[in-house]
Amino acid sequence: MEIIFEKDYLRELFYEGKTSDKKHRFQPQVVSRYIRVMNILDSVATVEDLFRYHSLHYEKLTGDKIGLESVRVNHQYRIEFKSSFKDNEKTITICNIIELSNHYKK
Repeated sequence: MEIIFEKDYLRELFYEGKTSDKKHRFQPQVVSRYIRVMNILDSVATVEDLFRYHSLHYEKLTGDKIGLESVRVNHQYRIEFKSSFKDNEKTITICNIIELSNHYKK
């Protein structure tokens, strides 16, 4: 499976553990968990294999994010990505790491 990054800061976080983009700075524990999740994404043969990792909460998104899929980094962040077939190879395009809103808390 091939992994493509839509944004440079996502690639830097994965390969270097930090980013030069000051807008996208994360706490060290979030970065280490991001790297761990990215390694899982890199190791699976198909996206459906992500269902085996219950802690990732793999899901296809709906509504205004239709066409995207996501896995959880932790309870606060998730990685949004697109999966596709290209030349008989599954490709994952990492789109974003976003903070989940606290709309469940009152």
